[in-house]
Amino acid sequence: MNIEEIHKLGAELIDILSLETSPVAVHLVKAGEKLPENILRIAENTRHCQMVDNVRRNGYQFYTLLEDHMCKGGAAVMGLTEMGEKLKTGEVYYHLNHFESLDAAKKTMEKVPSIAAHSIKAVVYSPLEKTTFKPDIILIITNPKKVMELSQALVHKKGGRINASFAGKQSVCADGVAYPYLSGEAGVTVGCSGSRKYTEIKDDEMIISIPVDMLPELVASAKTMFSN
Repeated sequence: MNIEEIHKLGAELIDILSLETSPVAVHLVKAGEKLPENILRIAENTRHCQMVDNVRRNGYQFYTLLEDHMCKGGAAVMGLTEMGEKLKTGEVYYHLNHFESLDAAKKTMEKVPSIAAHSIKAVVYSPLEKTTFKPDIILIITNPKKVMELSQALVHKKGGRINASFAGKQSVCADGVAYPYLSGEAGVTVGCSGSRKYTEIKDDEMIISIPVDMLPELVASAKTMFSN
């Protein structure tokens, strides 16, 4: 699947489902791998969830290094760095009153999908229909009905079920990127306190993400099922 095909499929998916914002292409650049050419580095320090939201709304394309990520927890689950001790043990969320006990917080954090620390050196972002690189993961932030339709299209040909394992923590980073990257499966998640605080993700929106290799079959099935 070349870049032109990805462009075409991205545009078709937007059209078929009348998506209000772009699907977001994300590529994790492994240590030792070259960065995609002719892509500028982000100009400001911000959070991964904000980066995804800015790309889907405004059409930006850029790459980021560890120091560009304001949220080091998000950077850690995507393999850019080690998880901080207070986050890894759940202490951060415990003191935010998200858990009754430190043990409950720790048990939750132990199950958060995480890519091996320092295995990734950069993260690249683009609207799917405009990307100049082949992504690893595609994130779509939209309303529950369209997530339902995307889920139905994903199982249309081969059957099965869509994973929806989440805890309302590390949502756009761990659930949205690390999980499909590690598992090779699609995932659905509902957002988290941070992503809903720092972005323009609406109360009635959620996230579905897929490995890029699922894109052709997804679009073909969506076209069959939902085209007017």
